[in-house]
Amino acid sequence: MTLDRRSFIKLVGSASGLALAGCATQGPAVSAGSAADIMPKGSARRVVVVGGGYGGAIAAKYVRMLDKSIEVVMIERNDHFVSCPFSNLYIGGLIKDLDPLTIRYDKLTANHGVKVLQAEVTAVDPAAKTVVTTKGTLKYDRLIMSPGIDFRLEEMKGYDAAAMDLMPHAWKAGPQTVLLRKQLEAMKDGGTVVMSVPLAPYRCPPGPYERANMISLYLKQHKPKSKLIMLDANPDVSSKGALFKKGWKDNYANIFEYRGAKKVTEVDAKNRSVIIEGIDEVKGDVVNVIPPQRAGRIAVAAGLVGDDKNWCPVNPTTFESAKHKDIHVIGDACIAGAMPKSGYSANSEAKICAQNVVALMNGKPTTDMSGINVCYSYVTADQAISVAAVYTVKDGKIVGVPNSGGVSPIDYSQAKSEAIYAHSWLKNILTEMST
Repeated sequence: MTLDRRSFIKLVGSASGLALAGCATQGPAVSAGSAADIMPKGSARRVVVVGGGYGGAIAAKYVRMLDKSIEVVMIERNDHFVSCPFSNLYIGGLIKDLDPLTIRYDKLTANHGVKVLQAEVTAVDPAAKTVVTTKGTLKYDRLIMSPGIDFRLEEMKGYDAAAMDLMPHAWKAGPQTVLLRKQLEAMKDGGTVVMSVPLAPYRCPPGPYERANMISLYLKQHKPKSKLIMLDANPDVSSKGALFKKGWKDNYANIFEYRGAKKVTEVDAKNRSVIIEGIDEVKGDVVNVIPPQRAGRIAVAAGLVGDDKNWCPVNPTTFESAKHKDIHVIGDACIAGAMPKSGYSANSEAKICAQNVVALMNGKPTTDMSGINVCYSYVTADQAISVAAVYTVKDGKIVGVPNSGGVSPIDYSQAKSEAIYAHSWLKNILTEMST
């Protein structure tokens, strides 16, 4: 490589907050209380963005940055966003609350003129080019969907909304994250924590294994007689495997137990137990069930998912849906080839999508896709590991660029530095999303 891996990590960690060069200054702030407040006037062109997370907020911002003549309306059910990346540190007790992971959208309006509609999207009509919300109906010229994930609860008997209050998934950051931490704090010393991991693909491939680190760290520091059992539906650790295994051996050998090829298919919430393939039962004092996943509900309802009924196929350069014209899908919900379902991938996809949406709306050629991903995982309070890669399109598919990026050294020689880089990454990417 012409750029060594450590320099590459530092570069992308600091660059995530950079804007596109040469963009014009933006128009005045606009806020919206209902769809009627933001109906198009005259011949204004409109892009509607569904979702205000790692993908949606960036897509909305960058469309406006690239062409301020395009109206952009971002629809988000919440008035804020809580980052899943780094939420494991809260569960492990390394940060005291979710405030450092939380952003709001007022500066997207003030600085870029993005109109934010706090509402639930109830339907999308691709033929009429409308989005129906709990606060009215909006027309669009192009629609960018970044709806995140929902759960395939039909594949896990007994795991419903009531069960989630007893056996939290904490895979959508917020109240569930707080609930899991409170359960750990309330558990007696000597108790057992059980985690289940679904078959890939799912949101954040290394996320469950980092969570195992953080729960193990919490137990080691506060409940040293306790243990954590991970039941992984995958046959082996599916991301940064050698690095995670070394971390477990070096730091949590007496606390953490990994069991691969153990697919949880049923739960008994009342007794806080999970059942593996309908046969083996494992009980815990605290049970963290991470269910199998699919694209967000509205993407499924809009007919954007493929033959698997789970994820949304897209054009690998423009992220335009393979199912419906003028609709683009980014982030966890889409099928992005070799790019993982991660926050940084969503950020990268959003910028590519925004650039090509603006090009298509202005009758200009689209730009070839070039994507990037960096993902940090904490192992201890001051050590982290990472994976990084660059992506391009080849033969109609998103693939990794050979010899780009890589993973952390197996000897953990950079682990303390990477923990520092990770905090810089989070600060920069959340700032970029919210200003």
